[in-house]
Amino acid sequence: MEPSERASPDPNTPPKPWIDQVTFDANGLVTAIAQEVFTNKVLMVAWMNREALAETVATGRAVYWSRSRGKLWRKGEESGHVQIVREVRLDCDGDVVLLRVDQQGGIACHTGRSACFFNKLEAGQWVITDPVVKDPELIYK
Repeated sequence: MEPSERASPDPNTPPKPWIDQVTFDANGLVTAIAQEVFTNKVLMVAWMNREALAETVATGRAVYWSRSRGKLWRKGEESGHVQIVREVRLDCDGDVVLLRVDQQGGIACHTGRSACFFNKLEAGQWVITDPVVKDPELIYK
């Protein structure tokens, strides 16, 4: 789908503001995938509400919605492992946001690993494939 198709099906109708083209679910959330811009490694999946997405675009730093805490989560606010946003992309259905980020400190996961996808299914068992880069107790004091 061409961007102009998503923006406005009628060439005589002005496109909706970019944020109104995002399809938020019944809870006001959209799935957000963080991908390391230099390696294409998928770092994590989180949620964004309208405010988190708008702040992310305005500041160039990833902001998510924490469902467990019920508040905005500015990535790296406690750990220092900020995500600098290099690109924001929207999937063809408008219901998934892809953030291409420069992961500061090389750690995206609260477990102290570079990414959240460190469990691999092998022969019917989950196997941890990625090492802890830094002990989480040293990150979250």
